[in-house]
Order: sequence, then C-alpha cells, then structure tokens
Amino acid sequence: MPRDEPRAGTVLVVDDEEDLAELYADYLADRHEVRTAYGGEAALAALEPALDVVLVDRRMPVVSGNEVVAAVEEADLDARVALVTAVDPDFDIVDLGIDDYLNKPVTRDELRETVERLLAINAYSDRVRELSAKRVKRNVLTVEKAQTELRHSDEFAQLSAEIDRLEDEVEAIEAGIDSGYLKRFI
Repeated sequence: MPRDEPRAGTVLVVDDEEDLAELYADYLADRHEVRTAYGGEAALAALEPALDVVLVDRRMPVVSGNEVVAAVEEADLDARVALVTAVDPDFDIVDLGIDDYLNKPVTRDELRETVERLLAINAYSDRVRELSAKRVKRNVLTVEKAQTELRHSDEFAQLSAEIDRLEDEVEAIEAGIDSGYLKRFI
C-alpha cells in the first residue's frame, strides 16, 4: 500500500488533557475512526476488541497510562499500543506492553506515521500468521501425497496460489515499513 494512502483503523486516544486528546483525534480523524477517552478510568471503560491502536498518555491521575497498557494486555486485545507522553523513557518501559513511545510534543505527521506504522505491523503479523498456516498445509500435502495427485488437485493449486498471493502481500507490507522498526516487533 503506498505510504500516503490511508489505512482504515479504529484508534483510541487517551489523555487526561481533553484539549490534547481532541487535537490528536483531529489529527487522525480524516484517516481513521477515532475515539477519545479523557483519562485512564475512561480508557478502561472504552477498551474493546474493535480497537486497532491505542495512543495513551503515561502520567494521568487515578489510573495511569501504565495501568491502561496493562489492561489492554489483560484483555488480550489485538490493539497496538503507543505511549504519547511528556515522561522521558526509562528502563521500566522494557516490561511495558507497548509498541512505540512518543515524547510530547508530537506533530501531526509523527502521530499519523506512528498509527500507520502500527496498523501496517498488525497487517503484517496477520498475513505472516495466515501464510505460515497455509505453508504448513502445503508441506503436509507435499509429504503425504504423490506428485501426480498434487499436480491434478484443484485444491492444491488454489492453496499454492494463495501462498503466492500472501507472500507478495507480506513483501509489499515489509517494503512499506522501515525494516529496522519492523524487526523490533517480530
């Protein structure tokens, strides 16, 4: 997918500063479905499987960003999480279930690029998982069936075509993501 072509996704913006949450939502609204939560408590109530990306402030009263990140993990959501915070990172981020860390202030472009990259990583992960499962099936059939059976099987031909298509998709997604960044997550 070309870099400037939007990827649809559902993004939850979490910040206890309502004006900042709304600003970030405005940055993303033309490309994504955006929801806002004004603080950690509201974020916990807004967590749901439909979320693709969660952008969360780290330092918030009552329920911190770290607690929101933990809740995303505990709920086993498929969402990618980025901290967007004025708190400088320290070694404690090693154990946080985050996919990116942005220091405030962030620009419109930084926020958009981060969301696009996280969505691309999700797509990449999904395609690799699907590709792996199909390759296993192909390998099992290759071992268990005679070559003549494989050559005459429409199902095997379709499976091989799906593998080729998925390999192309994975390669295209990889090309669209900075390879050094992607390797941090796989």
